[in-house]
Amino acid sequence: MKHVSILVPETAVIEAIADPRYLFTAVNEFLQASGKQPLFKVELVAASKEVRLNDNLFSVHPDKLLEDVDQTDLIFIPAISGNVNNAIESNEILFPWIVKHHARGSEVASLCMGAFLLASTGLLDGKKCSTHWLFSSQFRAMFPNVDLVDGSIITESQGIYSSGGANSYWNLLLYLVEKYTDRDTAILAAKYFAIDIDRESQLAFMMFQGQKGHEDEKIKKAQEFIDGNYQEKITVDQLADLLALGRRSFERRFKSATKNTVIEYIQRVKIEAAKRSFESSRKNITEVMFDVGYTDNKSFRDVFKKITGLTPIEYRNKYHKEVLVLQA
Repeated sequence: MKHVSILVPETAVIEAIADPRYLFTAVNEFLQASGKQPLFKVELVAASKEVRLNDNLFSVHPDKLLEDVDQTDLIFIPAISGNVNNAIESNEILFPWIVKHHARGSEVASLCMGAFLLASTGLLDGKKCSTHWLFSSQFRAMFPNVDLVDGSIITESQGIYSSGGANSYWNLLLYLVEKYTDRDTAILAAKYFAIDIDRESQLAFMMFQGQKGHEDEKIKKAQEFIDGNYQEKITVDQLADLLALGRRSFERRFKSATKNTVIEYIQRVKIEAAKRSFESSRKNITEVMFDVGYTDNKSFRDVFKKITGLTPIEYRNKYHKEVLVLQA
C-alpha cells in the first residue's frame, strides 16, 4: 500500500486538493474492478484540524495532522492563491515537515503555484521546476537557485516533481499514476477524466508579459521601444545606440534585467502580437508575418513554433474567435 499525503495549506486552491484525492481514489476503484487490490491510501494532511479556504467559503477537515504522519510515500503540495509572500509566511509550519519526510524517502510533487511552497523548503535548489507561466518572473526573482523551465508541463528531479499552470497538474497526476501502477491504468484514468495524457507543454497558453519588474531604467526604455516598434526590423546595435551604450554592455544588462537575450525578447514581442492577430483577425499567415516585421516565411514559422509549441496555422485554428464560435 502506497501512502499518499495531500497537504492542505492555508490559501490553497480547493480543486488542487480535491482533484488528486479524487484521481487516486478512482484508481483504487479501477484496480478493484479488475480483480486487484487497491494500491493507494489517500489522506488529507494539515497543520490544524480545520483549514478555511476562499474567504471561508470552504472548510477542509484533514484525515491527519502533520504530527500524526509517521511515514508517507508521496506528498502533494496543492496550488495556492492570493498574495504569494503571504501564502509562504502562513504555511511555514509545513516546510520542515516536507523536508523531514523527503529525507526519509518520500517523493514530493507540487501542483501549479504550489511550486512556491516547495521552493521555500530549499528542496528545489539546483533542480528543475515548473509553475504557472504567468508567475515565472516572480518565481525566478524569489528563487534564483532553482532552474525554472519555461513552458514545461512536468519536471522531475530526484523524486521531486512539479507541474505547469492551472489544469496542467492533471498531466502530473496521470504521470504519477502510471509510475506507481502501469500504462494501461493511466490511460484508463485519462479516458475517465477526459485528460490528454501526453500533453507536454503549456507554451500555447502563455502570454508574454514584458518582464519589466526590474529597476534598470535604460533597459526599460529599450523594452518600450521594442514594444512600440515590433512591426519594424529592430537590431541590437540600433538599441544600443539609442541608449548610448556599448553593445556588449547593453546585451549583458538586458539579459540580467529581463532574463532574455535582446533577440529573444524581440522575438517574443513580435510573436505575442502575431498571436493576438491570429486570435481576432481574418488575416492570413503571410499578412500577419509582415505585420509583425518578418519577411522570411520559414524564419517566422520556426520562431512561432519554438515560442508557442504550435505552427501558425495550428494556433489560428485552435484560438481564432470565429472558429471557436463555429465549434460551440
